[in-house]
Amino acid sequence: MSTLLEARRISASYRVDSDGPRIRAVDDVSLTLEEGEALGVAGESGCGKSTLASILSLNVHPPLQVTGGRLRVAGHDIPLDGINGGRVATGLRGKVVALLPQGAMNALNPTLRVRDFVYDVLRSHVAGITRKEAIARATERLERLALPPRVLDAYPHQLSGGMRQRVVAVVSTLLDPDVLIADEPTSALDVSSQRALLALLSHLLEQRIIRGIVFITHELPLLRYIAHRIAIMYAGQLVEVGPAEEVLFQPAHPYTKVLMEATIVLETGTRRQRIQTVGGAPPNLVSPPPGCRFHPRCPVAMGRCSREAPPVVDVGAGHSAVCWWVAEQRAGEAGSMSHAASN
Repeated sequence: MSTLLEARRISASYRVDSDGPRIRAVDDVSLTLEEGEALGVAGESGCGKSTLASILSLNVHPPLQVTGGRLRVAGHDIPLDGINGGRVATGLRGKVVALLPQGAMNALNPTLRVRDFVYDVLRSHVAGITRKEAIARATERLERLALPPRVLDAYPHQLSGGMRQRVVAVVSTLLDPDVLIADEPTSALDVSSQRALLALLSHLLEQRIIRGIVFITHELPLLRYIAHRIAIMYAGQLVEVGPAEEVLFQPAHPYTKVLMEATIVLETGTRRQRIQTVGGAPPNLVSPPPGCRFHPRCPVAMGRCSREAPPVVDVGAGHSAVCWWVAEQRAGEAGSMSHAASN
């Protein structure tokens, strides 16, 4: 597989007043997306997921400002000064990277039929496209994805919430973008509509209409149905990254474990223990706690967790966690194996 998207040490802050404090919503985040992959990004509300989505989709506007890092998407090096203020070439948005935003089912103009909305979107990106050509492209895409073309004649209020969400997903990908950034697209949907949308997004990937998906959600178990890998965010930083099955069923970081324990999962066999709550509250990102940012809430925090930034620890092939406790556990396992080998 080839790397489709590469973000290196991305940092970004919100600043409402020029003299006010900076809220560092994304802090030194590095991640990759491979060709044909769906990468899930999960965490609590306020952890920086949607800010990261804005950066990766090249939709950065004040008071958000990218302050550091490098971004490369589908062979394009994206300059930071082009991301800030949305000044990056419009030719990249929609064609190289597209955004399926939070609350996307409300993105349709209530005064327009879907066909008119489609034409407005396409003519803003494709010079000289006619209404007939735009509708033909949308009709072909809907048929290819097993969705009824008759939705083009409907007004948004005539469609269910789930269908509106799927229509917006189709419209977002009419230009065949390399990467789709889906920012919590299932948050307002019932379970059956969630599954339908996930199936549609997976189909877009399988049909190579898009080449990769970054799927952002606060519903961690939902990623079981779409993600190949999962990245867990806490207080603007990544704390665990690994294969989806391992992160969901064998989480390494204490935060990932408590997230799973605090989630209602209806599927048989997914989890057997009682639901727990995540104690405390996320930290203030104006002045986050020293050391590990999760240590004030962590059930296994040690003394050094409050003083020293934790290391990145390899816990398996392509699976890592940023945690002192995990580091000590791995060191203990290595010591036990060494002792057993010497005997």
